[in-house]
Amino acid sequence: MEAHVSHEEYMKQAAKQSDVIDMVNSPAHYADSAIETIDYIIDVLGEWEAISYCQGNVIKYTGSRLFKKGNPIQDAEKAKWYLNKMIELMEKTKGKNW
Repeated sequence: MEAHVSHEEYMKQAAKQSDVIDMVNSPAHYADSAIETIDYIIDVLGEWEAISYCQGNVIKYTGSRLFKKGNPIQDAEKAKWYLNKMIELMEKTKGKNW
């Protein structure tokens, strides 16, 4: 039986395995099922509430972890991805919730 691997260690191992794996737009651990994790989160929370989820991830990836986790460019790209998703959701909810 394989020992539990932390998320951070998994990400490092996955990044080393192949340059083909896109750890920003489609990390393998988020695409194992029929639905992308972000789509599931939007389905459960709704578009309006998912904006806050995306905002939290922007803060997470640009906060103190940016230079402490060993891959600041990848973390900045993830923050950009979540910011773009947040903007997309804001455009969809404009005039409905705010």
